[in-house]
Amino acid sequence: MHPLHPGTLDLLVLQALKRQPLHGYAIAAKLKEASENALSVEEGTLYPALHRMERKGWLASEWGKTDSGRRARFYSVTENGATHFKHERRDWKRHSLMVSRMLGVNFA
Repeated sequence: MHPLHPGTLDLLVLQALKRQPLHGYAIAAKLKEASENALSVEEGTLYPALHRMERKGWLASEWGKTDSGRRARFYSVTENGATHFKHERRDWKRHSLMVSRMLGVNFA
C-alpha cells in the first residue's frame, strides 16, 4: 500500500459514508473494495481519523448492532461533513487535473 497524502483518508471516509452509516470495520472493507485491494487502512490509522473527524463535526456516531449482532459504533456524515466533502472533492479534482496535465498524464 502506498501512503496517503494528507487529507486523503478524510475524503475517502466521507465518500464511503455518503450513502449510509457504517461501523469502522465496514468502512475499512468498503475502502479496500473500492480501491480494488490497493488500499488497506489499519485500525490504528482509521479510528483516530474517525474520532478526529467527529471532533471537527464532520461525522456523528451512535451505537448499533452489526449484521452479526456485535455492538459497534456507526458513523454517519453530518451536514458540515457533507459541505466539507463537497469543497474537498472539488479541490481534489482541480489539483489532480493540474498535476496530471503537468506530468503529461491523459486518462481519456
